[in-house]
Amino acid sequence: MSDASQSGSALLSRAAVIATAMMFGLSYSLSAALIALDLAGRGHSESLIGANVAMHAVGVLLTAMVLPKIVARVGLRRLVILALLLAAAVLVAFPALPFLWLWFVLRVLLGASSEILFVLSETWTNSLSSEETRARSMAVYTASLSIGFALGPIILSLVGHTGFTPYVIGAAITLAAAAFVASPKVAAPIFEGPAKGSPLRFMRLAPLAISATVLNAAIETAGLSFLALYAVNLGWTSDEAPRLMSCMMIGAILLQLPIGWLGDKVDRFRLAVTLAALSALGALAWPLVLGTPWLTYALLFAWGGTFVGVYTLMLTIVGSRFQGSELVGIYAAMGLMWGGGALLGPMLAGLAMEWFTHGLAYFVALACAGFCVFAVVSRKESPPSVDA
Repeated sequence: MSDASQSGSALLSRAAVIATAMMFGLSYSLSAALIALDLAGRGHSESLIGANVAMHAVGVLLTAMVLPKIVARVGLRRLVILALLLAAAVLVAFPALPFLWLWFVLRVLLGASSEILFVLSETWTNSLSSEETRARSMAVYTASLSIGFALGPIILSLVGHTGFTPYVIGAAITLAAAAFVASPKVAAPIFEGPAKGSPLRFMRLAPLAISATVLNAAIETAGLSFLALYAVNLGWTSDEAPRLMSCMMIGAILLQLPIGWLGDKVDRFRLAVTLAALSALGALAWPLVLGTPWLTYALLFAWGGTFVGVYTLMLTIVGSRFQGSELVGIYAAMGLMWGGGALLGPMLAGLAMEWFTHGLAYFVALACAGFCVFAVVSRKESPPSVDA
């Protein structure tokens, strides 16, 4: 193969990874809001909606237990394609099947496909990265995730949440991504054998990365759930408040590239801890600036990039330490704990907001500070080779 052909194949492979990461974000953000609104519109209770949401986590859990073993047998690219096809089929099936009990099964399948996309897109990105550019590659990856998360609400704002249309649009985008990944010019890593061990083993191998995943999921989902409400409680209008979330997401996307560049130049562990500390201080500043619009937008833009940068660097550190099927196992455990953080974050943030006017800011600051403490203590107790 010529150098030009190799370069073209590498470029297509990176584009395929970006598409896969975006589809994970899209399938999660679109389905979470859309299915909840759909069920509520049919007159179902909040407890039933919550039970349906929990089925997504069940799908993630079941898949995380077996994914490290099956990826070596099926192949990474083939498994990604199957997950994209499954996600598209499930999205279309929701409005097509009127039986409520089937929606619980569909939610499990959607959780399974999301876990596959989440884990394998991270693994694939790492395989395409050299040590010199690994942080930048992971920065592009996390920016792609953020774009995918932003697409779901955008689709709903444009077409609404009733009928087949939003489901079909989500499925069509997912099918387009599957067709792109299926291109014979897209190359994916091949694993020699399945990873050995349970998710608990992989959690013990990379406790800091696991804690960063829980932190990222908890704060991200809490922010999506409560930031607009927090702003409204402080006097922002219902039209202005959602723009704060958009501003934060834009910062999370655009600032990953300079953070990734910096992560390839300096000590990644120290940079991650510094960003987490800045995130804690930034959250404590929310109550001080939310009365001034231009300061609010500037702070949330910077805060979004700084906070997501912690996760970018943790992915980079894990990718530097582990390879192959073992890396799949680590990322599967991280995907499992992402689901745990996504369930825990909104609950704790909701309680904090009931107790304090600025409860969301205090919760975010405490979580980020807690990660800093855990990171520093764990490094003192472990040799430098186990910083993940």
